[in-house]
Amino acid sequence: MTTHSDVAGLGSPIPDHAVVPPVWGRITNIDVDRGEGSWLIAASGERYLDYSSGIGVTNTGHAHPKVVAAIQAQAAKLLHGQQNIVYHEPGLRLYERLAGLLPGGPWGAFLSNSGAEAVEAAVKLARVATGRPVIISFRGGFHGRTAQTMALTTAKDVYRAAFEPLPGSVYHTKFPYCYRAAGGPHAPDANCTCDWEAELDLLFHQVIYPNRVAAIIVEPVQGEGGYIVPPPTFLPRLREITREHGILLIADEVQTGFGRTGELFAVRHWDVEPDILVMAKGIASGLPLSGILARRELIERWAPGTHGGTYGGNVVSCAAALATLDVIEEEDLVANARARGGQLAGGLRELAADHPSIGDVRGLGCMVAMEFVKPGAGDGRVPDADLTKRVIAEALGRKLIVLSAGSYGNVTRIIPPLVTTSDEVDLALSLLEDALRAAQA
Repeated sequence: MTTHSDVAGLGSPIPDHAVVPPVWGRITNIDVDRGEGSWLIAASGERYLDYSSGIGVTNTGHAHPKVVAAIQAQAAKLLHGQQNIVYHEPGLRLYERLAGLLPGGPWGAFLSNSGAEAVEAAVKLARVATGRPVIISFRGGFHGRTAQTMALTTAKDVYRAAFEPLPGSVYHTKFPYCYRAAGGPHAPDANCTCDWEAELDLLFHQVIYPNRVAAIIVEPVQGEGGYIVPPPTFLPRLREITREHGILLIADEVQTGFGRTGELFAVRHWDVEPDILVMAKGIASGLPLSGILARRELIERWAPGTHGGTYGGNVVSCAAALATLDVIEEEDLVANARARGGQLAGGLRELAADHPSIGDVRGLGCMVAMEFVKPGAGDGRVPDADLTKRVIAEALGRKLIVLSAGSYGNVTRIIPPLVTTSDEVDLALSLLEDALRAAQA
């Protein structure tokens, strides 16, 4: 490449892509120059409608002016004020603000850097607070790539299969996957036949006493597992079961949080109050920040020094998070996520009527997916990962970025920024229609 950066000190030719290790599985080979709202602009000048949002991160869009201004102002004052050593105003204001985002409580927060770090914090807190060792997660869930979070993750074999042995005292149970229910596919709000509760009860009878379980961790909508929306009875009943046994409920809202599903946090769709809520991704519009919200009486059971981290609650990231929350409120992005997500899902269902290879369209808010199958094969729900790859590639060829998901790689997930417009959704649907035809879906 001959493109040069205009950043001071980086004026030499851009290195070849080979400097990046291949462990980073590639979504595109775009050399990006900048982002604006829903768009990424390549160094070549080509514009891409980014319906990946950096995997659900840029909820306020790329380079939102208010967030950028907050970052610039803070960076000129202080880049790092370590939490063990000093207090800084952005951190104090963010701690206070986060504690008021959920009803119930009272809540306390802990800040870290990544989603996996925040899940680790939730697990450590649950074990300390209960004195119990066991964590239960759901098959198809994704909770991170560190050793502890890999043990919780079963979304896809590639995330954990090469890294055994993993931490113990972690067990997995069945998530309600209505499209793939044994009794046949059904809408989540229909008379659900998924047997998740019986499977959890069997786990308690075959594997582990419930009074040894510290917490059950769950994604309110499974992300990497395929954007699986559970039936409306699931989370309320799970909350009842955990309370019956004195088990803490951890809601992993790393991908669903900060307006993504049409509520600030997805648990609000079902009026469920978890004991611990994990957050990251959309919290700071792209700067590294994560954390947990936990009931105050739980978080106070952490003795000083038993958990921490050098960069957790970085001052610039905290400033970005405060601006992000301002933008979400001032621009009513939660409502826009509901409206644009409904528009997108409705359009995809219209496309599905002409493409029998689309077995299912599902989602909440701007977290929408199509599941591809081989019509006429087996029971009609045989996964078609190759078609999924072709559709994503054809969409990229038309300057639309979407991603894959699902244990079999047969789900296309569409993750618009919450600032996206009605016209942009219409454009995305038109591009997807062309991509489906080109991929022979």
